Formats: sequence, structure tokens, C-alpha cells
Amino acid sequence: MREINAKTITDTVERMCIDANCCLNDDIKSALERGLDAETNAAAKDTLQNILKNADIAAAEELPICQDTGMAVFFIKVGQDVHITGGLLSDAVNEGVRRGYESGYLRKSVVADPIRRGNTGDNTPAIIHTELVAGDSIEITIAPKGFGSENMSAIKMLKPSEGLSGVIDFVVDTVRNAGSNPCPPIVVGVGIGGSFEKAALMAKQALLRSVDSNNPDPYYAELESTLLKKINETGIGPQGYGGATTALGVNVETFPTHIAGMPCAVNISCHVTRHLTKII
Repeated sequence: MREINAKTITDTVERMCIDANCCLNDDIKSALERGLDAETNAAAKDTLQNILKNADIAAAEELPICQDTGMAVFFIKVGQDVHITGGLLSDAVNEGVRRGYESGYLRKSVVADPIRRGNTGDNTPAIIHTELVAGDSIEITIAPKGFGSENMSAIKMLKPSEGLSGVIDFVVDTVRNAGSNPCPPIVVGVGIGGSFEKAALMAKQALLRSVDSNNPDPYYAELESTLLKKINETGIGPQGYGGATTALGVNVETFPTHIAGMPCAVNISCHVTRHLTKII
């Protein structure tokens, strides 16, 4: 049994909050550069150039890529041979978020109550998803999520009879209805199957994959390609100015479901699509 002190988790999370918000992921940067090379729309090219310049400045000066530094969402895999000492995992993570958003001068966007509001002042509590896995380490993934894009996400309990075309129509319509609000070019996470909450969780987890990756099932890899093509044909373009780069990638995740259902969730992410993983 390996012991990991809660302070180690807190220190790791504090740094992750800053790095994830200030450094654009390599896969996203490469996709933006490919979009810039392929664009013929002048406004779209100018917008992509500004997005890339902004990312370079943010990394060089350790400044947030976007003023909305998001709600801190975590996916944590805890090895079953790990014993956390010195406190609870959730407390350790929230303390790291509290410190990271303060020391990194990151905007604190969390309110204490969904209706009565009231800013908590430190961007806590974080949303924490945990999974018990084999091993003696802890894998922490942070995915700070701004709500300009989160607000454009949707879920629909499709009927099995609606089939593949129903999924395609729902995903593309969700993006079309979002328009420029999620700060395109976007990354689209799609969860199909499971139950109501499982589909939504898969859609969020899909955003953790590289935009250059493909679903291991050729059937769903083809669906990803089809959806990306149809979304880019909407002509929304970077920041809604038109062009061929509405989305940088579409990632689909699936899970077995009930004979009477076909849940489908769409989680839209802005061009930043922040995520970072560390292993303790």
C-alpha cells in the first residue's frame, strides 16, 4: 500500500489550475494552424491569427488564455493500492483550486447557489469525478470549463428508431443553434448511449481526447468525420465571422444502453478546450 499525502495533491492541483488556463494544448494549437492554412475567408484567417497570437502571449507571460477561467472540473483515477493521508481527496483538490485561482490571478466564477447566486470568492467547489483503478498512483486530469460554451451544450433522449440520422441531425442542429456564442472554432464532445447522466458524462470526457484522435471503432470514427464535415459546412466560422473552420474536431464516446432508448449528449467547448493530466 502506497501512501500519498493530501498536501501533495493540493500542491499538484494548484499548479495545474494555472498551467491549464495559461498554456494552449499542442493538439489544439496544431489544429488552429491547420485551419489557418486552409482558410480562404479573410475575416476567418485574421481571427485565427489573433487566436494563435493570444495563446503565444498567454504562455510567454503566464496569463490566462481567456478571461473566463472556468469552473474547475476534475477526472481523478485513484489506484486501489493508494492510501491518502492527511485529509480527504475532495478537500485536497478544493484547497488546490482555491490556491491556484488566487496565486494565478484567475477569475473566480463559481456561485454558492444556482438560483440565489453569491460568488464563493475562490472558484470552489470544484466538480470532481473519481474512478477506482488498479495500481498505486493517482492520475489527475483538470478540465476548466467556461460557460460561454457549456451553456450551448444539450442532451436529448432520442428514440432508437431515430437511428444514426437522428444523432447526426441533433449534433449538427445543436452546433448551428449555438452559432458564435461558444467562441468557435469549437471542439465537440458527443456521448451516445448509457443513461441520461452517463451520456452527458461521456460527452464531457470526449473533450479530453486529442482532436487528432479517432474513435477506435471504425463505425464511430467515420461518424466523427461525418459530423466534423457537416459542422464545418454550416459556415459559422471562427468567432462567427464565416469560413470553413467552425470546429477543430468531433470526438464521440459510446456505451451500451437500454432497448428503449438512445440518449445523446453534446458538450461544446471553445477553441481553448483546456485540459491537463498529471500522475502522482
